Amino acid sequence: MLLLQGKTVPLTVNHQSRSTILLLLAISILTGCTASQTSYLRERGELAHYVDSELEIEYPDLAHQPITEVARTRAPISLSKPDFDKPWELSLQEVVQTALKNSKVIRNLGSVTPFGFADGLSGRTAGAATVYDPAIFETDPQSGVQAALSAFDAQFTTSMFWQKTDRPQNVNTSDFGFSPFDFKQDLGTIDVALTKRAATGTQFTLRNQTIYDANNRGFGRALPSDWFTAIEGEITQPLLRGNGTMVNRIPVMISRINTDVSLTIFETSVRNMVMDVENTYWDLYTAYRNLEASRIARDSAQVTWKIAYEKFVGGIETAQAEAQSQEQYFFFQAQVETAWNDLMRAEQSLRWLMGLSASDGRVIRPSQEPTQAKVVFDWQESHEEALLRSVELRQQKWAIKRRQLELKLARHNTLPQVNLVALYRWLGYGDELISAEPNGLKFVAPGSTAWEGLTDGNHQELRIGIDIRPPRIGARQELAAVRNAQLNLKRDMVRLDDMELNTSHLLATAMKNLDYNHRQAQLHYNRWAISQKEVDSAVALYKGGKTTLDQVLQAQRRHAQAQTDYYRVLGAYTKAIADVHFRKGTLLEYNDIHLSEGAWPGKAYADAMDRARQRDASRYLDYGFTRPGVISRGTLETLATQDLADAVEPEADGGSKDEAKSDKPTLPATPPMLDFSPAVPTPAKPTSDSDI
Repeated sequence: MLLLQGKTVPLTVNHQSRSTILLLLAISILTGCTASQTSYLRERGELAHYVDSELEIEYPDLAHQPITEVARTRAPISLSKPDFDKPWELSLQEVVQTALKNSKVIRNLGSVTPFGFADGLSGRTAGAATVYDPAIFETDPQSGVQAALSAFDAQFTTSMFWQKTDRPQNVNTSDFGFSPFDFKQDLGTIDVALTKRAATGTQFTLRNQTIYDANNRGFGRALPSDWFTAIEGEITQPLLRGNGTMVNRIPVMISRINTDVSLTIFETSVRNMVMDVENTYWDLYTAYRNLEASRIARDSAQVTWKIAYEKFVGGIETAQAEAQSQEQYFFFQAQVETAWNDLMRAEQSLRWLMGLSASDGRVIRPSQEPTQAKVVFDWQESHEEALLRSVELRQQKWAIKRRQLELKLARHNTLPQVNLVALYRWLGYGDELISAEPNGLKFVAPGSTAWEGLTDGNHQELRIGIDIRPPRIGARQELAAVRNAQLNLKRDMVRLDDMELNTSHLLATAMKNLDYNHRQAQLHYNRWAISQKEVDSAVALYKGGKTTLDQVLQAQRRHAQAQTDYYRVLGAYTKAIADVHFRKGTLLEYNDIHLSEGAWPGKAYADAMDRARQRDASRYLDYGFTRPGVISRGTLETLATQDLADAVEPEADGGSKDEAKSDKPTLPATPPMLDFSPAVPTPAKPTSDSDI
């Protein structure tokens, strides 16, 4: 019964509906009620495999042993714990050698590039240059030189397929069985080919094709199966696009240029590191001198305080004067601690550049004095050196050569592709593919072999033709590539012009700074010497009661500041000399550093000797055809030799012009040592914390 709006309505269920209801009831009874959680028979309740999040910070399973300089680092030297074992005196050459020896990763403090010390210690290390970068770029499987040369490697290909066919045919039943109703075939094919592309663009192909065919084609077939084999040689010669050694070797030359660019990047990193090492070395020297000046000033202030105190006790000096002298002492004591902290910071930076541990019980102390003589560079010679030897300019020139090659390739690609194709084929048929002994049977005799028919040479085929594929009508993509290459070349040319202008300005600035710092060093030295006399006179007058304490304190401060300024400018002058070498591209030679390739396996040298002998014994018929145009003028020594040969022109009598001069870049002659007068004092350096 069904109750609907207060009324009882009879519900009629037929036999089919009854069966459906019974089926649903049976399914409900068998499945039962579904629980909110699933129960398991062997559940232990540990939930060891439960994961409540998708992402979390994890650590890789990598067993890496820190290097010795990291594992054996001692507690840092600080103002509270200034103790150290001994000073470690090093010259600038020793510091540079240690830095290069320990620098698989080329470190940089940021004095050349706009990054700070913290950046160098953390984020920049992952992207820093290393000694492996040129070799990694050279062996890159996508853009390296060997990857580009692989386009000329021989390519071997092979394919083997077996096919079985069984399908009904659309034939008339009144053909008396000449054509089968069901076509059945066993077909096997083997293709083997060897392809080689030459530098001229010619493609050579040697191919073998073997086919086995067994079918029921019906009337007229002498053998139920047969073998077909053929050897064919094919030559495809481009006539327009792709023709010539220049265009085919352009990808190789571009890869080589990219390798040269990677070398300039590596050289730039080494040069910047050397500049950082030298600057930090002289900063450390200046820090030692500042510490010494602060210590001397503090000791002088202590003596003055003692004199003022004795006068105060004797009733000669006021309490305000005694307090003023005491404040002067604590002021210089604070200067001593500040200078010590600056020294430790400079020493820490130098240690990092050298690849040493942060602290090993020793304190690095420069053993080399800065240059005091006046160094003069010839402007014209230095300017020519800067334009020739600047690493950045050389890198940009390589970029221009790459753009020129890209423009040549883009122009070449506007040509239509016209290929001359020639194919010659030897073929043979047989009942069998091959036999141990030739039987002399000709196809279609039972027992004949396809390889015997092939070697007889009775069946040969020839195909000659031309394949023409011009660019799409309008050639918009090709012409756009030409225009894009022209614009890229023009952009890099104007960049080179601006870089040369910038190089000239930077060199001029470096030379002006060199002259300025030298003159400032002379002035600050004279100021230091005179202030010493002023201090001695003021102290003597104060002891005799003929001057006030203010005059003594002011004289002591001026003397300490003059000494600090002198050594600061003297260090800046020595760094300015290195900066001139940096700007004119001779910093590495100035520090006696030369970059060279590592040793190759012995087999490589033997192969190179064989190739050299082969080239010496051969003769090129057409240099422009067999090789692409010159893109490199060689090393600096080769370039200088060529320039010297071009500069020396023979006279009519067989001699040489007296005015002929080599353009080979040379270092300026060493100037005479112009010592300051009077002699520069050399205060003792602090050897331990007891001197502070």
